[in-house]
Amino acid sequence: MKQLKAHELDCTISRETLEGKVKVFAECVQRGFTPLRSEIMAAYYVAENDAAKDAFETGLITEGELRQRQLDLARILTGSA
Repeated sequence: MKQLKAHELDCTISRETLEGKVKVFAECVQRGFTPLRSEIMAAYYVAENDAAKDAFETGLITEGELRQRQLDLARILTGSA
């Protein structure tokens, strides 16, 4: 992080988003996926989760639907609920 900040490339995403991505990445690696595939899956997780949150915030889906989408996404990518 220090190196990124030194080059003004510090992270601009929330800690929660970053922690979610790291968790998915680590779980994918533990399940035997390559680091590249794990990174792609983690990026997909963040994008889909953000899209669901945006849909909830704009009233397109209910809170229950948001939670269900998040559970489905976790199950798909990590094999857990």
